[in-house]
Amino acid sequence: MAGFGQNRHGPERPPARHIRLVVSDMDGTLLTPDKQITAQSVAAAQTLRAAGIPLCLVSSRPPGGMEMYFGQLGLNTPYGALNGGTLFNPDRTIRSSLALDPQTVLDALNLLEAQQVDTWLFRGHEWLVRNAQAPLVQAESRTVQTIPTQVTDLRACAHNIGKVAGSTADHAALHEQQTKIGHLLTGRASVALSSKWFLDITPLHANKGHAVRQLAADYGISVNEVACLGDMDNDIPMLSIAGLAIAMGQATPDVQACAHYVSSPNTQEGWARAITDFVLPRCTTGVTLRHAPATPNTPSPQ
Repeated sequence: MAGFGQNRHGPERPPARHIRLVVSDMDGTLLTPDKQITAQSVAAAQTLRAAGIPLCLVSSRPPGGMEMYFGQLGLNTPYGALNGGTLFNPDRTIRSSLALDPQTVLDALNLLEAQQVDTWLFRGHEWLVRNAQAPLVQAESRTVQTIPTQVTDLRACAHNIGKVAGSTADHAALHEQQTKIGHLLTGRASVALSSKWFLDITPLHANKGHAVRQLAADYGISVNEVACLGDMDNDIPMLSIAGLAIAMGQATPDVQACAHYVSSPNTQEGWARAITDFVLPRCTTGVTLRHAPATPNTPSPQ
């Protein structure tokens, strides 16, 4: 893996000289392994705000699992949940959303269940599970401070789904399923690990790259003026298009290969160091959200 600083093995395009918007992943990036935001990261976020640079979060988390940190960070910006497929306004209303075709949802459920992988469905603010008392559900509920809705038949809830998630403690099996399911759902869905515990299946164009393009347009700027920070496979779509792409020190070689710079790990103030050393020196005049909250929409399934 690359060391801290400029990545000699990174993308051919040069890093942007001017940044007007920051879009960051959460778990493994902004958050420490125990899901905390350090005092240094809070200070770095405050410095961005003082410079007039919006900070927007994009995560595989459901919206509630993101909103729980907004007060600490002083955020009042749009945010992308469910890997960026659903964008929310600061008042928690849906700005825009993409949905999986119902048949794709059913196929994803069948593929995951065949491997005895627990499956969850997400749409808007809803989190649907079969067993709300399952250990992994309970653990995730505590992490994201969101109470799931238990339903008898997930297949009856296949419409307007923004994400199907597979969860298991068998990390090797989940990594294998990323390749297998990704192949089987080619052209119908995006399939990527969001952590070693979770495999996310989202609409084909619902990824963090989509969210970055949408947020840049909402602020009236180019993606070349956006700095993105991430650490996992599901961050690659946004790192690959960002004007300034930064990977955490613990990120895999595939993720780091998309980054102009590699920060220290998220256990060693990687996010704060990235903002201070790589982003703030490039910050220019801030921007304002171009238009009022958009009307929620769910485009035709892919």
